[in-house]
Amino acid sequence: MTSASLSPILKQATPVVVDHASGSWIHGTDGRRYLDFTTGIGVTSTGHCHPDVVAAAQEQCAKIIHAQYTTVLHQPLLQLTEKLGEHLPDGIDSVFYANSGSEAVEAAVRLARMATGRQYIVTVQRGFHGRTVAAAALTTAGTKFSAGFGPLMAGVATTPFPDALRLGMSTDDAVAYALKEFDFLLSTRIAPNELAAVLIEPFLGDGGYMAVPPAYLAGLRERATAHGALLVLDEVQAGVGRTGKFWGHQHTDGLVPDIIITAKGIASGFPISAIAAPEAIMAKAWPGSQGGTYGGNAVAAAAGVATLDVIAREGLVENARVRGDQLLGLLRDHLADVDAICDIRGTGLMLAVEFGDPAANAGSDRSQAAAKLATAVQQACIDEDLLTLTCGPTGSIVRIIPPLTVSEDEVTLGVERFVRAVGRAV
Repeated sequence: MTSASLSPILKQATPVVVDHASGSWIHGTDGRRYLDFTTGIGVTSTGHCHPDVVAAAQEQCAKIIHAQYTTVLHQPLLQLTEKLGEHLPDGIDSVFYANSGSEAVEAAVRLARMATGRQYIVTVQRGFHGRTVAAAALTTAGTKFSAGFGPLMAGVATTPFPDALRLGMSTDDAVAYALKEFDFLLSTRIAPNELAAVLIEPFLGDGGYMAVPPAYLAGLRERATAHGALLVLDEVQAGVGRTGKFWGHQHTDGLVPDIIITAKGIASGFPISAIAAPEAIMAKAWPGSQGGTYGGNAVAAAAGVATLDVIAREGLVENARVRGDQLLGLLRDHLADVDAICDIRGTGLMLAVEFGDPAANAGSDRSQAAAKLATAVQQACIDEDLLTLTCGPTGSIVRIIPPLTVSEDEVTLGVERFVRAVGRAV
């Protein structure tokens, strides 16, 4: 008999094997207790094993586990749709469910092309939208997500991100530059009447944990409308309270997208995702284009209902804002004199500490040194019983993603541990 093991390409960021977890804490089989500032890459929004979410899932398991939702409907999905609708912008009133962020991204692209009858999708540089073939074609957060299995999906073009730090510009100048380049793209590569949609994360995820300037989002909204295209917002990582507002795009006053994509934190760790759009747009999807065996799973939907209830009852969106301000302030106070750090940024509980020179060319000695330093800090955090992750196109960023339930004391403790890790690695 041959013994099996996990793929050798799956590289764990930490050596931790979990025994059990609760709230902000993971208890390893090694007997250590780790403060988890990764939350499964922004997934366990209500903390690990919130009792209300656990109870909802347990109760649903005893009723029905799999009720394929194009065959029979079930109460959790209807309830989740109603509760999600309470958070959707006015006019966005139709929802389709899938399993993962990548699936939801692909469903959104398919819908945008069908609804407009056009082929081209413009994505914004440094965006992460998934690893499936179409989602990888839309992803520019790093070549590792799309290299080695081309050709990728056609009909995709990329426009610059207003990256003021890397460009060495003010935010206003970076926005003006990026919007000018978007307009130039429509003069040189894509005829405006062939533009189906513009796809962007309102806060960069894997591409660098960076807020998209509101003026840039507003500029994209204006241009999409002017050209008869759709604005699609990938809220997979930034949504559901992560940035101190329920949706990341709500930091841009008055912005209303045409399609919203959500996943990750919506069900506290159970696999479910969704796209939402006005019914007039959703109805333009071709018959049979939406479906899937496991989409809208009953247990995951029940966990989603409980998650939204907990977020509302415990005031977790506001807690994310307050604790995020605390975390950002403490990090800046304690690490201001570390020359190796070029930026400490964050909105809500979506924070980043960037090392090295952001203008360095990828693969250069300076870029590689910054990536090694970020990894050294992330690994030193483990020795301090703190779990973090790296990200960014060159891996030079340590991202910090506590649960929305994180307490004031846990934030203080986490910063103390992170500062010690930086001191050990730098």
